[in-house]
Amino acid sequence: MNLGIENRIALVAASSRGLGRAVAEELAAAGTRLVICARGEEALHQAARELREAHGVEVEAVAADLSWEEGVEKVLQRARERFGDPQILFTNTGGPPSGPFEAHDLAAWQGAVRQNLESVLLLVQGVLPAMRAAGWGRIVNCTSVAVKQPVDGLILSNSLRAAVTGMARTLANEVAADGVTVNNVLPGFTRTERLDDLARANAERAGTTEADARKVWESQIPMGRLGEPDEFAAMVAFLCSQRAAYITGTSIPVDGGWVKGLL
Repeated sequence: MNLGIENRIALVAASSRGLGRAVAEELAAAGTRLVICARGEEALHQAARELREAHGVEVEAVAADLSWEEGVEKVLQRARERFGDPQILFTNTGGPPSGPFEAHDLAAWQGAVRQNLESVLLLVQGVLPAMRAAGWGRIVNCTSVAVKQPVDGLILSNSLRAAVTGMARTLANEVAADGVTVNNVLPGFTRTERLDDLARANAERAGTTEADARKVWESQIPMGRLGEPDEFAAMVAFLCSQRAAYITGTSIPVDGGWVKGLL
C-alpha cells in the first residue's frame, strides 16, 4: 500500500527502541524524512544508522529529554534546521512507575504529569501552528489500552494516558477543518522492555516468576499471545498516511482483543 507520505517530515519521539523504533521503521519504509529522539545517545545513533542503511532515508537523531521544555525545543529546532517544520508527529513517552495508589507520593504524580502529559502538550504545541498554516498534518499519540479498561497496578499510567486522550479528542475537532488529524493508538500487552519491567514488578509483588506474569496476560488476550511492536507500528503508519485523511479523533486499540468494551 502506498501511504502517500514520501518526503514528508516525521518526528518520532522515544524512538531508539521499542514501539517508537518500530514506528520509525514503518515511516522510514514509507519514505519520510525522519527526526528521531531519545535520551540515550548511543542507542539513538545506532538506530539512526540502521534506519538509513535499511531504507535509504534521511534521518536526524537528537539526544534529548522530552520531559523538559528545553529538550522539546532542542528537538524541534534541530528538525527545522535540517528539514523544516514537522508534518507528522508521533508522541510517545516511557511508562511511569507501576504500583497501587498508596505507593506514589505527590512527587511521583508530578513526575508522571511532566513525563506523560506535559511532554506531549509541548510537542503538539510546537508543531501545530505550521501544520494548520500548511493545511496538512498528522498527530498520533501512543497512549494505552488502559484508557478504555484500566490496568491493575498502573494508576499513574491509567490516569495520565486518559488525560492525553481527552486532550487529543478535543483538539481533533478544533483543527479538523485545517487538514490536521489527531488520533491515538492504544498498545496492549506488547513485547517491549517496558513490558519486561512490568512482568518483573508483577512477579515480585505476587511472589511468582516473570514467565508466570506473562502467562496471566496471555490468558486474558483472546488471541492468546502478546503483541509485536511492528503490529502496533503498522496502525500508526496508516493513521499518518494520506489514506487516513478522513479519520480523526479516534482511539484505536492494538491489543489482540484484550479490551472487553463495545467501543
